[in-house]
Amino acid sequence: MPAPIWLALLPLRSQDPSSSTDEPDLHGAALWALGFSPRVAVVDQAVLLEVGASLRLFGGLLHLAEQLQAGAEALCLAVSAPAATGLAALAVARAGQRLEIADLPGETTPGEALAARLTEQLDPLPLRTLTAAQRAEGTLLRAGCSTLGALRRLPRGGVSRRFGIELLHALDEAYAQRPCAFAWEQLPERFHARLELPSRVDLAPALLFGARRLLLQLSGFLHARQVLTSGFTLGWLHDAMRARTASAGGEITVRTAEPSRDLEHLSRLLSEHLAREQLEAPACELTLGVDPAWLSPAASLSKSLLPDDGARGGTLVQALERISVRLGAEHVRVPRCTEDHRPEHQTAWLPWSAAGLPRPVAVRGDVQMDALAVGPQPTWLLAEPLPLAARAGQPHYQGPLALLAGPHRIEAGWWHRTADDSGEHHEHAQRDYWVASNAAAGLVWIFSARLAGERVAWYLHGVFA
Repeated sequence: MPAPIWLALLPLRSQDPSSSTDEPDLHGAALWALGFSPRVAVVDQAVLLEVGASLRLFGGLLHLAEQLQAGAEALCLAVSAPAATGLAALAVARAGQRLEIADLPGETTPGEALAARLTEQLDPLPLRTLTAAQRAEGTLLRAGCSTLGALRRLPRGGVSRRFGIELLHALDEAYAQRPCAFAWEQLPERFHARLELPSRVDLAPALLFGARRLLLQLSGFLHARQVLTSGFTLGWLHDAMRARTASAGGEITVRTAEPSRDLEHLSRLLSEHLAREQLEAPACELTLGVDPAWLSPAASLSKSLLPDDGARGGTLVQALERISVRLGAEHVRVPRCTEDHRPEHQTAWLPWSAAGLPRPVAVRGDVQMDALAVGPQPTWLLAEPLPLAARAGQPHYQGPLALLAGPHRIEAGWWHRTADDSGEHHEHAQRDYWVASNAAAGLVWIFSARLAGERVAWYLHGVFA
């Protein structure tokens, strides 16, 4: 088992009482920290987490510390220097020794080094850094004992009789002389987080600052549960001093094209949605929730030495998703195959939806729409077939056309009815398609439509590039 490495997350206000920094939600911070380690506990107004077993997953202590530090700053927390025990990490944090990325060892197993210098790390710390010693601090200071090292050197019997056995137990737990048991934080079955805003917010885009804290908690929840989400709902409550015509609050639901737990992508997507919102009244509280139906298992990381080409497509999907939110789904369209043999109806251009890119519709069991294309298909299809002149039964387009291949017969659309100002029309198609050419037009795709009285009409429908 890897040697333990403990870190403490301490609210910034705890280190500077005069600071006006918002008091963080420790249990919410613990939920975020569960994304880095399953051993997380809230102890004495701080969050403790043991990351020794998580180093390999995050690529070493350096990479893990960088991610922890970035998230902790957004949550108004300070990350302590690493220590070999939980109470030692808490004492180090209270002493103001913060995590310094440049001072961390590059190896992925620094636990043994921390255990070797635990005594050296704790002995100089003041008594107030250990919770159990705070009540006895005044008496000990008058006796000339001002550090944990000095306290440890006092006779244990006298300390036990004067201050109680709990002080010795806490001292032993900090110095790894006694096992320490914490009440570990448990993941909830459903994610729902709440944040009271420090001041009234009048503009919807400004809600992103507070919403990002909730998204950090959601990211930790998703990582700890090893799941992805395809959406979330951000709600807000209006201030009690709102106008009578304003509602109690509002909400927006953000759906993603593909399941994700990427914090930056979710934040950018929420930012685009908030930019289109307008608050009826100032907001004072935020909530963030996820429908369990939107959660899906996360795929395991590939162990292959070769790059995963499939993972590269996520950037394009995320970019299209943000563009569709900014411009509107009706301005970003995607093609979708339909069950129709008529070329002009085989592809439908639909607005981008949160469900993602439409996929081809299968027909006749496992047969895909590509199987419907019999014979060569043109590169460019005209929006409306162009009527052609015919002389002696031969079609003309920039000169007489020679029929090279065909016919490919299509007879469909008898069920299709359209209506306009002139009345109802049917879209029944009876066509024989040909590949034709001449020196001026090149290769073209034409068809002959059978009319009443054995008449035939010719049309140009496509061009081969």
